[in-house]
Order: sequence, then structure tokens, then C-alpha cells
Amino acid sequence: MEGAVGGDSDAPTNLAKWKSDFSRSFQFYLDRSTPHPVGRWLGTLGIAAIYSLRVYLIQGFYIVTYGLGIYLLNLLIGFLSPIVDPVIEGMEGASLPTSVSDEFKPFIRRLPEFKFWYAITKAFCIAFVMTFFSVFDVPVFWPILLCYWIVLFFLTMKRQIMHMVKYKYIPFTTGKQKYTGKKATTGSSLFQD
Repeated sequence: MEGAVGGDSDAPTNLAKWKSDFSRSFQFYLDRSTPHPVGRWLGTLGIAAIYSLRVYLIQGFYIVTYGLGIYLLNLLIGFLSPIVDPVIEGMEGASLPTSVSDEFKPFIRRLPEFKFWYAITKAFCIAFVMTFFSVFDVPVFWPILLCYWIVLFFLTMKRQIMHMVKYKYIPFTTGKQKYTGKKATTGSSLFQD
């Protein structure tokens, strides 16, 4: 009888150990993927393609796809927004430079690239799993959802771009800036005879 009681108490510890081991190894692989953004995004693109193919072949789960699109739009806004929003902060304290004389402050995203990627990948995986449960296959007329999402996307992006123009920030960089410095005059060369 004691063996049965001891066996039951081992199950929660084994489950906790398995959960801890899985969490640790998952975090290990996440950490290893951090310096490889191209590979991460290609993997996410593959997951998105598999999800899209499944939705196309099943001809359903449009409401799940619409919800996924709204969530991705929300993530994109966070990715394109600065961590310190000048509207919210009232231009006091740390803010984006608005004139030439202001000190340069680098653009820091509200949602960093790695968290952006991780949230998108997780969202596609959850949406993919949802396509296996018929309770989420709500019959809707998908062209209306698509048109509404496109309108929502353009209105949101217009607002975001106007915000970028108003506060003069660009969320993307093309590499390290090169400064030319002062140009030397030809008459002051040390090697002239």
C-alpha cells in the first residue's frame, strides 16, 4: 500500500522535472537563435506558409486568420513605435530629437526585434493548432473580413507614418552612418614640395 502512495507522489515531481528540463532546453535553443535573425525569420516564413497552405486547402478557419492578422498588425505597430512616445510623454524628459540642436537619441523600439519575431512565430503556431479544432471554424464570408483588415491596415499605417513624420524618427536603419569630417585643403598638405 505504501508503494502505491509513493508512486503517486513521484508523478508530480517527474512532471515538474520534465517541465523544467523542457523549459531549460527550449530557452537554450532560443538563446542560440538570437544572433541569427535571417534564419529565424526564414523559419517563421516557413511556418506562415504551412499555416496559409492549411487554411487554403481546408477552405475554412477564416475567423482565426482574421484574428491572427489583427494580432500581427498590433505587433507591427509596437515594432515600429519608439519606446518613449512623444505624445504620451508630452515632450518632457527623454524624447526624440525634433530640431538640429537637440541631442541625438537612438531609436529604441517599444517591441524589440527578437520579441517581435517570437510573438509572431508563437501566434502562427497557435493559429495552426487551432485549425485542428472545428469549434474555431466559424462560417463567415471571408472577402468582407479581408477588405476590413486591408482598410484597417492602411488606416493604421497612415497614422503610424504620420506620427513618424511629425516626430522625425525612422524605425529602420540601413547600416552604420559614415561621417566625412572636415575636408583638407590642397594648400595645407604636408607632402607638397
